[in-house]
Amino acid sequence: MKKILAFSLSAALMLGACKKSFLDEKPRAQTPEDYFASSTKAPEEIVTSVYSKLYDWNQHCFSWIGVTSIADDNADKGSEPGDSGTDKDQLDNYSFTSTSASFNEVWNANFEGIARVNKALDMLDKLNVDPNLKTRYQGEVRFLRAYYYFQLVRMFGGVPVISRVPVTEDEIRQVNVRNTAEEVYDLIEEDLQFASASLPENYLIEKGRATKWAAVGMLAKVQMYRQKWDDCASNCESLINSGLFELHPKYEEIWREVGEWSSESIWEIQAKGDFPAKGIQQYFSVQAPRGAGGLGWGFNTPTQKLYDAYEAGDVRRDATIITSGQVLWDGWQTNAAAPNKYYNYKCYISESQETFANNRDQTNKNLRVLRYADLLLIYAEALNEKGQTGAALQQLNAVRQRAKIGNSMAATQEEVRLAIWDERRLELAMEHDRLFDLRRTGQIADAIKADGKNFEIGKHELFPIPQRQIDLSNGLMTQNPGY
Repeated sequence: MKKILAFSLSAALMLGACKKSFLDEKPRAQTPEDYFASSTKAPEEIVTSVYSKLYDWNQHCFSWIGVTSIADDNADKGSEPGDSGTDKDQLDNYSFTSTSASFNEVWNANFEGIARVNKALDMLDKLNVDPNLKTRYQGEVRFLRAYYYFQLVRMFGGVPVISRVPVTEDEIRQVNVRNTAEEVYDLIEEDLQFASASLPENYLIEKGRATKWAAVGMLAKVQMYRQKWDDCASNCESLINSGLFELHPKYEEIWREVGEWSSESIWEIQAKGDFPAKGIQQYFSVQAPRGAGGLGWGFNTPTQKLYDAYEAGDVRRDATIITSGQVLWDGWQTNAAAPNKYYNYKCYISESQETFANNRDQTNKNLRVLRYADLLLIYAEALNEKGQTGAALQQLNAVRQRAKIGNSMAATQEEVRLAIWDERRLELAMEHDRLFDLRRTGQIADAIKADGKNFEIGKHELFPIPQRQIDLSNGLMTQNPGY
């Protein structure tokens, strides 16, 4: 199954059948609850509606690319100087405010996903579902709720914790009140622990569904952010010892269609490139090379500093960065006179060598959310923080050897710590993690300032709560410092 198909709740609104004439009948409509109670496909459709949010424009496209990549030191705005991308220039130079549009869009997107999860859990409790299947479905949607909240807490810090459909007056009020970041992380861990105990190890056909190991790997990543090193290392070890994952030998292939669900993949958002095409809305076209003969808008371009950060012979540089004018792996030549020198290779789609339904806005590009290399570097960091520096170096060097650059020369715990952070920058470049790594490791101010951007200590460590949300809450929602 190339992609979990989207399901619209509006499809559940079905008109009653007419007898002699519709003019003789009173209007009869079936509510979504009526439909789900009577349909044998209802549980599957409910869960699929939660997955379908992953493909929306506001979830994983322009605004999300802006706040998770353009705002870091690996990427610039791109496009052309006069094209602001609504507010992507503000994200790039750190002149953004609480009214910058991208923040409200990603806020809405993730809370829409959370609302779908809570509604799904509510409906699953009301339906007659096989208990084992019900537990699996609950695990899938709770994994997705953890994913949506992990996005939010890394962007904004504490946000409202909404773990059920609000019904009472107090619950409805709580929707407008921020919880602490620690309380958000507590719910994320609780959801991932439930998912890891409820989900199968793998799906042979339905790629893209959450699995036990996706939940375990995501839990380890969350615990890295919380500096829960013992738990983090333990979950990494469980995943590694499963024997289901290994580094893909050819780094450059990971980002191509042949690299989907490779031995390295722990969880991807599954897309479909043939008819009818269904992918993450415009994820490719927003970032694809711009200019005469170009394929897209040309935003989110790698920086010169990122290009220069790779060691000589590191195969990851040329698999991550397109240089304008070069011939790509499928024979397509980019425009040497494009507005930007560099473009993101990891989002590239081949229209000649991969499935393509003549729709650049709905392509086959799977979004690699969690890879085994990421997990090895998480494990390395946890081991090093536990004082097991030699063992940490083994994990770090496994990633470096795949990159063809040999072992790290780091020796002390502090040297290994910095080496792991640097390796994460290069291994995961343009994969929407760099900004959050800078924040959690305390490197954000120095890195952004070194990139020539206007970083204010005590303010820019978090993004602003969207002013629109504060207005809608009638002032119950509090703002982050400095905004």
